[in-house]
Amino acid sequence: MWWSLLRLAVVVGAAVLVAYGLDRTAQLLARRLRVPGSTTGAPGLVRRCRRPVLALTVCLLLAVALPWIDAPPAARAGLRHLAVVLAIGSGGWLCARLAALVVEFGTRLAVYRRDPELAGRARTQAGLLGRICQAVVAVVTLGAVLMTFPAVRGVGTSLLASAGLVGLVAGVAAQSTLANVFAGVQMAFGDLARIGDVVVVAGEWGKVEEITLTAVVIATWDQRRLVMPMSYFVGRPFENWSRRSSHITGTATLHLDHRAPVGRLREEFEDFLAKCELWDGQGSALQVVDTTPTTIVVRALATAADADDAFELRCRLREHLIGYLCEHHPQALPRIAAAGPP
Repeated sequence: MWWSLLRLAVVVGAAVLVAYGLDRTAQLLARRLRVPGSTTGAPGLVRRCRRPVLALTVCLLLAVALPWIDAPPAARAGLRHLAVVLAIGSGGWLCARLAALVVEFGTRLAVYRRDPELAGRARTQAGLLGRICQAVVAVVTLGAVLMTFPAVRGVGTSLLASAGLVGLVAGVAAQSTLANVFAGVQMAFGDLARIGDVVVVAGEWGKVEEITLTAVVIATWDQRRLVMPMSYFVGRPFENWSRRSSHITGTATLHLDHRAPVGRLREEFEDFLAKCELWDGQGSALQVVDTTPTTIVVRALATAADADDAFELRCRLREHLIGYLCEHHPQALPRIAAAGPP
């Protein structure tokens, strides 16, 4: 018995030493292959996958060396089963890390190209794919571990006849969740909305902050967070202000008196835009778009690089044009007619 325990200790120690040697060798090779100024690549891969690789190596070495241990058949079978279970768990851990690294590499590549549209699409699709891959790896790993137990295999075989009924019940119970998951896949790969897009949902303006498997988190202008189910974006219309381009047109509407000097107001509008850093120079216009018995409706249009700049530009336009009229043309401001004494 003592001889068997000594052999087991030797096998464990040898496995740990071999794994440590492989780990040091991989780190040395990664340092030699490292690109100057880069924080990703081989060093990052070694650092993120180091622990699962070490665990998997130790488990495989133990499984291979078990026949050398002079132990009773029952103990040897138990050790072999333990090594297999740990190896499966370590393999699942490694697969999850590799999937996360692939997703991260794709996102970094899109951001490196400095294309905002491609970067937002990549972050959205990568985040969804990463979560799906991790969920699949976890389920497969758990199933593989359970199938190593003979009792579970027997129960699984006996339940095959009722698998259709169980699947039907599970599908009905998880109908809402599955609908949101499929809607998330459709949203990510249909390019309906991406992380960072400016959207208007249910009358609320905000930016898409996070997209999970079942929900979308929208950060509003007043720092609230709207958590909307994924199926909402597939089954109902919503506004996406930056789907193809972040450029947007801002509008400022003024109600003025019929005597307002529209020509001079247009000149002041153009002079203001020429000096404003928020205007991107792509388009502008000042037009009388409507009239009422007491006022005219003047609409000022100006383009901006994104929704935030457009909102700030609209506010500045209103403030400047109203100040200009108050100072130089007060007769242009709307007046309310009051009935005189009888």
